[in-house]
Amino acid sequence: MPQLRARLAGVELYFDNLPAAQHFYQETLGLRLTGAEAGHHAQFDAGSAFLCVERKGVEDYPSQDKAVIFLEVEDVKAAVEQLGKDRVVKYAPRTAKSSGWAVLHDPEGHNVLLLERAPTAD
Repeated sequence: MPQLRARLAGVELYFDNLPAAQHFYQETLGLRLTGAEAGHHAQFDAGSAFLCVERKGVEDYPSQDKAVIFLEVEDVKAAVEQLGKDRVVKYAPRTAKSSGWAVLHDPEGHNVLLLERAPTAD
């Protein structure tokens, strides 16, 4: 049997408060809104994939609540300062051995993990 080859196309999260979710991902994290249906969902451009936030209960095949969103940023320290340290649950600055990362929660408590983009060779 041939092996399935898949790549991440997108991620969807469920929310009780869809407007708060849309505001967080659009205004706080700066993701570009690419489509929306009022009271149902909002979809964002997240680079090579999409992020969709959907109101709980609008579909008949819901998933479990556990979810983590991983987003790359240029500089985690700068992102933490821009977002405000009070919004950050955990922060690990860049060291000689690892890239920096930080965790914050979206309006429904999902973990949003900011990963510092690995430097590119010039």
